Amino acid sequence: MLPIEPNEALSPSERRQSDRKKLIVDVKFEGGDATGIANTRDIGVGGLYMTTNARFENGMAIAMHLTVGGREIALDGVITYVDSGQGIGVRFQGLSDENSEILKRELELE
Repeated sequence: MLPIEPNEALSPSERRQSDRKKLIVDVKFEGGDATGIANTRDIGVGGLYMTTNARFENGMAIAMHLTVGGREIALDGVITYVDSGQGIGVRFQGLSDENSEILKRELELE
């Protein structure tokens, strides 16, 4: 994973470094001036895409809580893609080994 400052945008080639699978779960999020609940469209061990019409910008930090495999996990990330009014792509930051294993099991990546 590339080190990134919270307000540093990524080029398309840097955005996704792991495979994602379609998985729809609720995400409670907080970032910038936005707080709310959204749905994932796809998720992997490196990040996720969630549908939301909340206003975000590339490089913003975001904190998320979601339930995967019957367990609620807390994830921090940085926004790497904004589809205004539709959703955002998020790269996880500081993903713990435990949360990584939970995601791998749920997404059948092991």
